[in-house]
Amino acid sequence: MHLVVGLGNPGKTYQQTRHNVGFMVVDQLAATHSIAVTKKRFDCLWGTGDIGRHRVLLAEPQTFMNRSGQAVAAIMAYFKLAVQELLVIHDDLDLDFGKIKIVRGGGTGGHKGVRSIHQALEEDRYLRVKVGIGRPKYDESAEGYVLSPWYDDQRNLVAEIVDAAAAAVTAIFTDGLEKAMTAVNAGDSLLSAS
Repeated sequence: MHLVVGLGNPGKTYQQTRHNVGFMVVDQLAATHSIAVTKKRFDCLWGTGDIGRHRVLLAEPQTFMNRSGQAVAAIMAYFKLAVQELLVIHDDLDLDFGKIKIVRGGGTGGHKGVRSIHQALEEDRYLRVKVGIGRPKYDESAEGYVLSPWYDDQRNLVAEIVDAAAAAVTAIFTDGLEKAMTAVNAGDSLLSAS
């Protein structure tokens, strides 16, 4: 079984913010693959199902971003999952808006949810699907930017970005990691393509 975690913050206040794009992608995967993400345990909303021929557990930590690692470590321990069976979906300030990138390991890029997972697992070799949110256009802090709703010129593309990220995750399980990485990582951002 593989654990697919979307990072975000719980509650309506954060629902349509950039930092919650991981939750949005998990919601899209759940809808596409008919997986109910309704169980509550391990400080997560979660559910199990299949993507292609792979059994997956979709999860959305409800601990707030800075403590995501606690929830991820708990669910991995309970299901006896190895770090190689973990895939984390999160926003990335350093990627252009709309760019999707699949990576294994690496630094946190300043992402507090990723840092929390690194610390809880004492490991960074898990798979990640990064969703580019770009940098602030205006004079605002990075923290304020990620916790704010999308700019008006971005809002219309969010559904496409979420679909593309969900398709990238699906491709990992249906086409294999190498093929998915090659296809996804070579792609342009949706903003530059439009």
